[in-house]
Amino acid sequence: MMSIATPDNKRRALGKGLDSLLPRVNTPAPAPAPSHTQSPMEAEGGKPREIPIDDLDRNPFQTRTHVDEAELAELAASITANGVVQPILVRPLASGRFQLIAGERRWRASQLAGKKTIPAILRQVSDEQALEITIVENLQRADLNAMEQARAFERLSREFHMTQEQIATRTGKDRVSVSNYMRLLSMPDSVQKLVETGSLSFGHAKALMGLKSHPDFEKTAQRVSNLSLSVRQTETLVQGILFPEKSKKDPKPEIPVDPNVKEVEEQLQRALGLKVHIEDKKGRGRVVIEYADLADFDGLLEQLSATRS
Repeated sequence: MMSIATPDNKRRALGKGLDSLLPRVNTPAPAPAPSHTQSPMEAEGGKPREIPIDDLDRNPFQTRTHVDEAELAELAASITANGVVQPILVRPLASGRFQLIAGERRWRASQLAGKKTIPAILRQVSDEQALEITIVENLQRADLNAMEQARAFERLSREFHMTQEQIATRTGKDRVSVSNYMRLLSMPDSVQKLVETGSLSFGHAKALMGLKSHPDFEKTAQRVSNLSLSVRQTETLVQGILFPEKSKKDPKPEIPVDPNVKEVEEQLQRALGLKVHIEDKKGRGRVVIEYADLADFDGLLEQLSATRS
């Protein structure tokens, strides 16, 4: 019997990501230097304590490469008015300082707000655990750009030898989505930059991936960006480049398409990330799915198999 994931199940999948990475050990925090003001709140059991902002070192495992300065200023204004609502996550260092694991935006915004201390939860974790926590925490945020997500997935694969299925389980993502994001890393650097800066969306990138072995890949990506083409227009452009002989033929008279059929066609294209055409005649017809390479075909099989599990 097919099991259907409910919204509650999805939330549980997302929520367990960080919890499974945070060992709650009863290890006392290192004693602060005499000049520090210790909060009466303890570090054990997940209880926050106030630590001096100047005693914090940046997270060396941070995967986020872009922070919106305007949003950071807004967060700083909120912290000035209301304080830091959610504690950051840190680990103690042998030097007596602390290293940030999660909450860099809150830390930076607190600095902008002129705060001297910040509420933090201490955890005793290894370098590998700190890296994994950082990646998962970032992936569970909605504002990562597509390339940051792709690189985060790649690091989990490379540094922790995780399969795409394991990455999907750990981060609460769909396995096919993980695969599609990681494929973006095979694009030229110039195209990755367009996606990273928002000039191209994830949908544009998926459409352009049909040209990944074509010499005009970068030129086409720049053209899509310059002309602000839609994803649909990009798909048409890519098909014209891949199959120029079709575009040279005399256009056939356009046959009116049932709006309901057109809507379903577009829904399938968004769901599969591939070109889909429905030929319908009085309730009978066929569905044609086009793929550009074996990777697209394998991804289609995975999605179809997932719906049957």
